[in-house]
Amino acid sequence: MIKIIHERSQCIGCNACVAVNSGNWEMNGDGKSDLVKGKFKGENQELELKDIGNNKEAAEVCPVNCIHIFENGIKLI
Repeated sequence: MIKIIHERSQCIGCNACVAVNSGNWEMNGDGKSDLVKGKFKGENQELELKDIGNNKEAAEVCPVNCIHIFENGIKLI
């Protein structure tokens, strides 16, 4: 199982994650990105998926490294 954690408070709204994976990422009206179907846990958003899809690329292009990906509890990115 893949878990994506988005540190939304650190997001600068550059749109890079949306550009590479608009299926899981979208821009919010406040100028920051959101995980589509993500759930808030405090200031962070979390989403569990069966496979990583293009989320690895979304994490890699994030200039502030606020997207973290875990597989079975082990941090990949």
